[in-house]
Amino acid sequence: MTRRLSRVQTIALGFLLIIAAGTVLLMLPAASRNGESAGFLNALFTSTSSTCVTGLVVVDTYSSWTLFGQIVILVLIQAGGLGFITIGVFFSIFLKRKIGLKERNLIQESVNTLQIGGVVRLVRKIVFYTAIIEGGGALLLMIRFIPQFGWLKGIWYGIFHSISAFCNAGFDLMGQFEPYGSLTTYYDDILVNLVIMALIILGGIGFIVWDDISVHKWNVKKYMLHTKIVLTMTVVLIAAGSICFYLFERDNLLAGMDAKGQILSSIFGAVTPRTAGFNTTDTGAYTEASRLLTVLLMFIGGSPGSTAGGVKTTTMMVILLYIWSSLRNKKGLNIFGRRLDEDSVRKASTVFFINMLLASVSALLMCGLETALPLSDIFMEIFSAIGTVGISTGITREITTASKYLLIFLMYSGRIGSMSFALSFTEKKQGSLVKLPIERITIG
Repeated sequence: MTRRLSRVQTIALGFLLIIAAGTVLLMLPAASRNGESAGFLNALFTSTSSTCVTGLVVVDTYSSWTLFGQIVILVLIQAGGLGFITIGVFFSIFLKRKIGLKERNLIQESVNTLQIGGVVRLVRKIVFYTAIIEGGGALLLMIRFIPQFGWLKGIWYGIFHSISAFCNAGFDLMGQFEPYGSLTTYYDDILVNLVIMALIILGGIGFIVWDDISVHKWNVKKYMLHTKIVLTMTVVLIAAGSICFYLFERDNLLAGMDAKGQILSSIFGAVTPRTAGFNTTDTGAYTEASRLLTVLLMFIGGSPGSTAGGVKTTTMMVILLYIWSSLRNKKGLNIFGRRLDEDSVRKASTVFFINMLLASVSALLMCGLETALPLSDIFMEIFSAIGTVGISTGITREITTASKYLLIFLMYSGRIGSMSFALSFTEKKQGSLVKLPIERITIG
């Protein structure tokens, strides 16, 4: 008898099928500007990066892919950002089909909601707000792009970059100015910077937070603890990251800019590693301090149930609270007048450790494969892939085939979640009720 797939395995398999379909489409000659097939590896890498909303590229998106290829990439980004479960359930709702318990469980797992009740209503909200936010972002970007590129290209550029930013994908079509240059030509453009950053933040705070805010509006006291932690961490990381980026780059990349350019570049440098992948400054020219800052921000990432990757803001908050509580020799993790349960601590520790272990092992492997590359470049690439960020110092297109397959694996495991990826290979078995004797060991 065929074994039924668990929720995690269903989601993992679904992403694999989407990546496979995208690979086939991108291998078609119609997807490449030169009229020839892009080849299996380039198509697979691009499809994985699009579906896992990462943004790492082995070929420039504008100069290598036709309009058909760009549309395929955008569809993959949207499917990967919202999650194919969410999109599938929405179409079922639209067609007035009954949503069973199995589908509701999949929705709960896909968007990381805390309870199964109300998940169908949440799907409606997710699709509705996504359409409003992406549509609004596209219209605002068209204000800049239509005068610059003309009506048709300006409209397409507005739509493409709005969806890419909201889904935290980092794909861009600015290669006509400079291949792999991302948004560097708009480093001091207030409209483009603010719209892209707003889309990244809105996509990265999570669907659960949206729902909570839509219900309680500006009544912060009634927000769930999850929402308060996410918003607090988001503000702190952006503010601290912006200040640090300015201090680290004021005599380097920011030296020749006016005050407006320095402020916008500093804030963008703190927002985009969580986990968008766009850049308005040359990431290859970062100081070592800025690279380390970027790696830390990429490792943390966005928030649960969002379009972003990383270990998530809530995980870091729980880890920090646990360390602080242990140092003060206090029991229980208290924040905002509430106490966190032990399961949250256990899960946060597991997610943190698995991601760090996966990144460390991958970095060791890549160092062995790419002996000529600096360690900081390799670390940027590894954490960018596992955090589904897309920021690169430019080595993605130069590394060996084995390293590219390693990054493909990291992007995939990072999108479905490292813990979920590990669980997808295991059975859900009832644990033994028998407990072994306790014996103490020395720690520290």
